This record gives sequence, structure tokens and C-alpha cells, in this order.
Amino acid sequence: MHILIAALHRPEKPTGVCRYAINLAQCLASTETVSQVTLVIGKWQKHYFESSFNLNSDKIKLVDINIQNNSIARNLWFWFGLPRLVQQLRPTYVHLSFPLPFLRSLFRCPVVATIHDLYPYEYPENFGYQALFNRLFLQQCIHQSDGLTCVSQTTLASLNHFFPNIDPKKITCVIYNYVDFSEITPQPLLELKHKLYNPFLLTIGQHRKNKNLDLLIQSFALLLQQNKLPSSTKLVIVGSSGPETDNLSQLISQLSLEEQVLMVSAISDSELCWLYQNCQLFIIPSSTEGFCIPLAEALYLSCRVVCSAIPIFEEVGSEACIYFNLQDNPVKNLSQAITQALNQPHTNKNRDDRFSKANAANQYLKLYSKMHQFTHKLTSNAQTNTVPF
Repeated sequence: MHILIAALHRPEKPTGVCRYAINLAQCLASTETVSQVTLVIGKWQKHYFESSFNLNSDKIKLVDINIQNNSIARNLWFWFGLPRLVQQLRPTYVHLSFPLPFLRSLFRCPVVATIHDLYPYEYPENFGYQALFNRLFLQQCIHQSDGLTCVSQTTLASLNHFFPNIDPKKITCVIYNYVDFSEITPQPLLELKHKLYNPFLLTIGQHRKNKNLDLLIQSFALLLQQNKLPSSTKLVIVGSSGPETDNLSQLISQLSLEEQVLMVSAISDSELCWLYQNCQLFIIPSSTEGFCIPLAEALYLSCRVVCSAIPIFEEVGSEACIYFNLQDNPVKNLSQAITQALNQPHTNKNRDDRFSKANAANQYLKLYSKMHQFTHKLTSNAQTNTVPF
């Protein structure tokens, strides 16, 4: 079986979607059923896919596409370049690592798409003027795909809420992201080597409104003011820049936390693993998420965890986390949760089989197997269609 994973994406630094695509490739390559995984990325992504992620399987072939990194060029490539590549490589299945626009009639094999969240509907402010286009592309991808996999029950519920008329014959399922640091050697982050000799708190998230990083910074400042944290404590924020970057920088300056709050991005798996293993506490204060791989990673590495009391975190974290309420006085609520967590003994947690590589691989193979019964029909329908050149 040959799976082609489409992961060509705008960011020039690693994001959650990139990590998902890598994890998908690695878990498929670990099975005997899959003989090849073709991972398709943009030319601008090649350096961090090779340096930040652990591509250690001979089955995984990285194909980088040399186009301009702008929305018009990317979308034109999705429409026409991707089906041409599929015709050339002839994979058994195409797996879209995130929703992108495409015409099903131009593909001679089944197409599966992963739905991470419904942000274009739930948080359109994350996308600015592009929100309308993102909605249209999401709608088109959902209706054109032969199968859909959601990363959580929470995401599936949102999908059914915003798209109640999805064809009941369309294969739709939940497959959790998996976590596996078994082959990763922790390595200190060089740029913070001389700043992290003191205790530090850790959070991970792109600089977007729903991540509530401003709330965390304010709570951190409050704890320092109340002497509930040593003055030498740092807050490390790992994540790429976004719409909230300027506001966060301004807030840090207003609170005089330039030396205490450290913002970094584009780190390797080894550096990320080291941060998880050495932080005093991992904190995720988001108001909405599709899954949140960092939460599962933190639990895998036995971090003490504080997170907001939203359905997806309760689904993933179960009883392993301390939760705080985003209503009423969220700054106070988060501050109290942080204090409570730091006063608890640090114990190793049992790893959740829901997020194991073997479980994810097995579920993906079951999904592809269900798709197989439609292959002959889809192939015959596509015989009369060709990709325009």
C-alpha cells in the first residue's frame, strides 16, 4: 500500500499540522501493510521537516514542491498540481493532512481528509479577511472527500453541528493523534541555555486569540507579584508568530516581564522533549482546540498539567490534569490552579493507549480498508476525466 500525504502548507516554521503530517507518515511506515509513504511539502518547508522532525524510515519519501509561497500559487497547486502528481506517483490513497481545496473528479484513487478543528466557523477572527475563503475551502474539502477523520470526539461533534447534511454514506471516524518520544534524545535549547538554570513554566501554542496566552502571562505576573512564585521563575512560550504576537509583546513590556517571559519557535523534537522533561509545570489555557497534541505530549512525558476546563481537554486529559474555569475571573482561576499544581507531588503517569502509535496505525489501516470497497467504482468514474495542463 502506498499512501500520499499532502502537507504543503504556508508556515515557514513547524506547526501542529506539520507535526500531525509527520506523525501520520511515521505510524503508517511502521506497519507491514504500508510499503511507501510519500510526504508532499513546499520547498520552504524542507529545512524544518529534515531538521526538526525524526524522519528515520526508508519507507518515507519527502517530495518538495517548488512554487511561490502565496495563497494563489498554493491553491492553484492544490487544484491542478496535486492531481498531476498523484497521476504520476499512483498512490493507493491520498491523505490530506488538513482541509484543502481539490476536485475529486481529477483523482483516480480515494481521498481522505483530516479535520483538526472548525476554527473558520468557531473563531473566524483567527483568519482576518481570509475567513470567508477558509470556510469555502473547508466546505469544498468536506464534500469532495471520500472519507473524513476527526482528531477527537469534540471535533466530530463540531463537524456534525456545522455540517449536519454530510452524506451519511461518507466514511467519518475519530482517530486520535499519537505521541511517541521513545526514539528522541532530549537536548537543551541552545538559545535558552543560559536562561533556564532556574525553574520554568511551559506552554505551547501559536500566537492566536483562542490560545489565551495573554491570560497566562497575566496570571504569571500576578503570581510573581504575590510572591507565590520565586522571582527567578521563567515562563517559556513555544509557538510561531500570529495575529496576537504584537499584543503579547506589548503586554510583556507593560508588565515588565521581558526577562521572565521567553518566546521561542521552530525547535526540534529533541529540544521540545527536554523542555517537557524539565519544566515545573505545563499549562494550556486555550478557549477552544481540535485536539492539542502538546497536551498529549506533556502527559506522555509525565508533566504536571494545568489546562482550561473545555470539552477537548477533559476528553484528552481525563483525570490527569488540574482544570480551571475560563468564566468569571479567569486570571485568578488560572493563578490558583497553577499554585495547586505546583504544590502537588510530581508522579509518573500511566500512558494512555488511546494515543499510542500502534493504536493510531491500526485505525488508519481500518479506515483505508473501508475505503477499498469504493475503489473500483471511483476509478471507473474518473477514467473519463483528465487533469488540464
